[in-house]
Amino acid sequence: MIVERAAATLAEHGIETARTDAEWIVAHVLGVTRAELVAQSHKVDDRAVWPLVERRARREPLAYVLGEWGFRRLTLRCDPRALVPRPETEIVVERCLELLRKSVSGSEPQTPPRVLDVGTGTGAIALALADEAGADVVGLDASEDALALAHENAERLGLDVELLHGDLRDGLPPGPFDLVVSNPPYVRAGELDALEPEVRDWEPRAALVDEGQTWALVRAARDVLRSRAPLVLEAHEEHAHALTRDLAEAGYTAVRITQDLAGRDRVVEGLKA
Repeated sequence: MIVERAAATLAEHGIETARTDAEWIVAHVLGVTRAELVAQSHKVDDRAVWPLVERRARREPLAYVLGEWGFRRLTLRCDPRALVPRPETEIVVERCLELLRKSVSGSEPQTPPRVLDVGTGTGAIALALADEAGADVVGLDASEDALALAHENAERLGLDVELLHGDLRDGLPPGPFDLVVSNPPYVRAGELDALEPEVRDWEPRAALVDEGQTWALVRAARDVLRSRAPLVLEAHEEHAHALTRDLAEAGYTAVRITQDLAGRDRVVEGLKA
């Protein structure tokens, strides 16, 4: 069966999720779900499968190989213009949704909440909040390529978000915002070589390596947030506690950490004083 042969090839190249990845590739070629694969796999054209297997064997991220990836209830187009949306970032969205729910609890809002997503990439966070919270979202990114991808995703999904080009270190779009959120670059330069090849060799370095963006955002967000509005940041599990100190030092209150599904410190948040 082609799945077994593809899985064996991927395993030979050190891919720990070889069987799962092989199933994803074959299902993608067939246009079926993985659950439907057993009944359909005999119909697949090997010539369409093997180029994708070879790409994955070179350690290209599976999301790039497939050209799309699921994020919450959205399917996003994915390619090397932006980071692959990850399950950890879904926890960031969950925290944003909870904070937005709390901000309107007991009141009848006249307008949708206004949210700024800094470093929007594929548009994953911005589009999820527009979809699930009905938020009025502005997405900012320093990469024109990433913004083009986010535009493609917004159009494909029929979701209305405002996408702007700009480096956060040059200033943020004018507020006030009810929430600022970001999955900023949080890998330190010295940590890059230790990352998996899928990340180190394929994903955009500018979206990975923190060169002062996080601290700049902590400070800049104060100028565009409403009073008592939250800043929500995805964080490196080993740096989350240091980031809480940065938020406290910058004057944020109710600073807290939320863990991801693997029990790792992942989301740091605080309220503008």
